[in-house]
Amino acid sequence: MRFVIVTGMSGGGKSTTLKMLEDMGFYCVDNLPVSLLEKFAELIMQPGTELTKVALGLDVRNGQSFMELPKVLDRLAGMNISVDVLYLEASERALIRRYKETRRMHPLSPEGRVEDGVAKEREMLEKIKPYSKYVIDTTNLLTRELKAQLDEIFVKDKAYNNLMVSIMSFGFKHGIPVDADLVFDVRFLPNPFYIEELKTKTGLDEEVRNYVMQFDEAGIFLDKIVDLLQFLIPNYIKEGKYSLVVAIGCTGGKHRSVTLAGQLYDRLEKQGGCGLKLYHRDVTVQGK
Repeated sequence: MRFVIVTGMSGGGKSTTLKMLEDMGFYCVDNLPVSLLEKFAELIMQPGTELTKVALGLDVRNGQSFMELPKVLDRLAGMNISVDVLYLEASERALIRRYKETRRMHPLSPEGRVEDGVAKEREMLEKIKPYSKYVIDTTNLLTRELKAQLDEIFVKDKAYNNLMVSIMSFGFKHGIPVDADLVFDVRFLPNPFYIEELKTKTGLDEEVRNYVMQFDEAGIFLDKIVDLLQFLIPNYIKEGKYSLVVAIGCTGGKHRSVTLAGQLYDRLEKQGGCGLKLYHRDVTVQGK
């Protein structure tokens, strides 16, 4: 029996996640009162049950009783009932934007500001988050990317270390990404913009990639970034970091930065060990 509790920030994607888990064969229940959790667990664990995968959505809609969840999880562990907690996280700005787009009120501030509800909920969840086996930061995730991560965990049973690395290309003339953790400048490389046949193309085109990567400096630079990230990523994971944004910039964000960001993504994807997302901020057609 695989028993999963889906929790986390309101607006983080719990409803979407439950629907995806249902498509993966899980029997899903949303917003069961925490007071009934132990009885529910005992029922689904009985011998002869047809259920093999169960996902339960729990969040602050439970009211103050939600704060009893850590004690209940401890009691379930004492009963040798294994529970995997999946925690969905997102930045304050992303959560507020989602609430404003859907015109919904936050459950903890139904008549007040969404910002107040988000802050209060994050404080409440500080005692629950440590129980999580999986933490997914949905701030920059597309729906299909969330599905891919859930598939890795619950279908393919691959190891998951809770760190999502977002690799972003950008143009300095449009500003440095405000959410970047690490920023690298590749303006030292020759600029394809000044090559007439490459000017209107981007790093998504093979001709531009070949031009940029023909220079030894590009390969050396890439090797050094990979080496740095190989050192940093395990330490970020050890310290409980869930999201890392690596930004690579050139002048306009269309040629050199796009090429190096794509190359870095390919190198890290081959090595594995973390979730990956590729995003080209200043190119019309986005990446992986």
